[in-house]
Amino acid sequence: MILTQPQPTPLDLVFRLWGIPVRVSGWFWPVTALFGWGLCQALARDPREALQLLVLWEVVVFVSIVIHEMGHALAYRAFGQDCQVVVYQLGGLAIPVSWGRRGARRPIERLLVAAAGPAAQLAVAAIVVGTLRAAGRSVPFPIEAVGERLGLHEGAPPATLFGFAVALFILQVNVLWPLINLLPVPPLDGGQIVREGLAALAIDGAAGIAAGIGLFVGGAMAWWSWQQGELFMAMMFASLAMSCWQTLQQGRPPWTRAQ
Repeated sequence: MILTQPQPTPLDLVFRLWGIPVRVSGWFWPVTALFGWGLCQALARDPREALQLLVLWEVVVFVSIVIHEMGHALAYRAFGQDCQVVVYQLGGLAIPVSWGRRGARRPIERLLVAAAGPAAQLAVAAIVVGTLRAAGRSVPFPIEAVGERLGLHEGAPPATLFGFAVALFILQVNVLWPLINLLPVPPLDGGQIVREGLAALAIDGAAGIAAGIGLFVGGAMAWWSWQQGELFMAMMFASLAMSCWQTLQQGRPPWTRAQ
């Protein structure tokens, strides 16, 4: 999700990956723990086990978000543009910092940059599913109907609770999250893909059309999430729908991407 870069904190973790600067906000860890604590409690047999599962959850979410943002970052690099990555509460940013000889200037290039993050996560999920099936194990696929249709629930479950939890966490974060991110609601990656796809087709007012689609889809998702009791999702999509409404009112997007 492309919003604004969070302010640095004294607890930020800073490192480089493949030469790309990465900053992890200090707020990432407590917010991620709060978000996953209920799931860890549901899986665990006692509080100590729940805390151990929470550590696994934090690691899976951290690695998954880094993979997502590195997908964006490496796509930027492929088009001759440097960037930095910021990981924050349940999300991240790949922020372009300088232009090379070319840079992701054309709409189709920006579309590929937007698609690279979710694609990287879905590739991870495919590898995990393939590995479990090759080992004769059932797959805790997060979309029940899809798992049943593909026969992913057949076979022995992972040998240990922690093995099951790791597989479940990886698939939840790397299937559900990128699919949500691909919804056509700016500034999610799906909204960026719609906008750049329209621009690549030389359709006038691509940003406005993408915002209009995002307003409808975001509002529908907010209502559906509220009906399902998913309050976090409802608030997130209500906020995104409001952002799309502001875009339509102002005639320009309130988020930033390389132009």
